Amino acid sequence: MTPVLELCSVSAGYGPFHALFDVSIAIEPGQAVALLGANGVGKTTVARVASGLVAPQRGAVMVAGQDLTGAAPHLFARAGVAHAVEGRSVFASLSVEDNLRLSFRRTFGARKVAGALASAYEQFPILARRRSQLAGHLSGGEQRMLSIARVLVEKPALLIADELSLGLAPIIVDSIYEQLRRLREAGTSLLIVEQQVTHALELCDRALLLDHGSIVWEGIPEEAGELIATRIFDHGTG
Repeated sequence: MTPVLELCSVSAGYGPFHALFDVSIAIEPGQAVALLGANGVGKTTVARVASGLVAPQRGAVMVAGQDLTGAAPHLFARAGVAHAVEGRSVFASLSVEDNLRLSFRRTFGARKVAGALASAYEQFPILARRRSQLAGHLSGGEQRMLSIARVLVEKPALLIADELSLGLAPIIVDSIYEQLRRLREAGTSLLIVEQQVTHALELCDRALLLDHGSIVWEGIPEEAGELIATRIFDHGTG
């Protein structure tokens, strides 16, 4: 099968700073891949390259067999790649519902907004209870749910989830990962960028360990064990 996403010997960075070195990743349809590593080793840069936010300096980025190397992010989105970025990414001065309406109107058109809203509220009931509240007044976990809900309802071919658990209470993390599990069961491929090893490995069927901008280990989660935990936590997570 043609991979939904393939990074082919990608090197990337920001100006003179080199963040990735010869990174190759292939994600098959329906597959969930965990990209693990300490803070600052290049995980977020991989996510940004995979969604078109950062153009590679060398190598190629293929989406469903289409070469999108250096293409604008909206072309990645049009090809079925969604990116739940690190952080909260909400419009603080708009209500919860207006945040969702803006996103769903752009994706689905005006006539399908109501159905998309119903789906978002079904997945995250707390957002339904907060629908009239300004997004900037939500808790950190609720803002993260709002930013994720906008993406999950779209049911993309590939979802890139960058550090979804960062700074959230365990009960919120559990809820978010349950929605990711359901999304995968519906056919969406996942690239989970995480420091939270346990949740990522439980969801995914393949794991990659990134260290100093390079893939240093790849295997099934059952084989990850102490190797991944040691490499991540030896570097710290600050």
